[in-house]
Amino acid sequence: MRPFPLVLKAGLLAGTLDIIAAILVYGYIISHAPALRILQTVASGVYGSKAFAGGWAMAIQGLLFHYLIAIAWAGVFLLLWQLLPGIRRNWVLTGIGFGVLVWAVMNLLVLPVSGAMPTVLTVKGVLVSMLIVVLCVGLPVAAVFGR
Repeated sequence: MRPFPLVLKAGLLAGTLDIIAAILVYGYIISHAPALRILQTVASGVYGSKAFAGGWAMAIQGLLFHYLIAIAWAGVFLLLWQLLPGIRRNWVLTGIGFGVLVWAVMNLLVLPVSGAMPTVLTVKGVLVSMLIVVLCVGLPVAAVFGR
């Protein structure tokens, strides 16, 4: 398969799994936030607190941003896949490592400089969000490339 379709497939898969997990975990288990609020939170990375007054139009933009980010991460994975042939030996371990990398870059570098509301990192919060990213982004992206 050509690189662009692989990146698109991996990004759309990861984006879909990740947003479903976020809505289920944060919407029903942890904080009971509605899907609208979760998607607006994604949009707040660009629009700041204005995102929460934008209704479903802003939530849809948040969903689009979410998919763009997931596709971009799949593109990063493609670069790593091409530059570091050793990661091809075990796509499961690679996917776990990639998920941890994605979590760290997003939570420690990107989100703090975005317009999103600052969050306090707790052990429970880190473990839950990292598990979601590993299971829904890292492993699926690595599986698409590894198979």
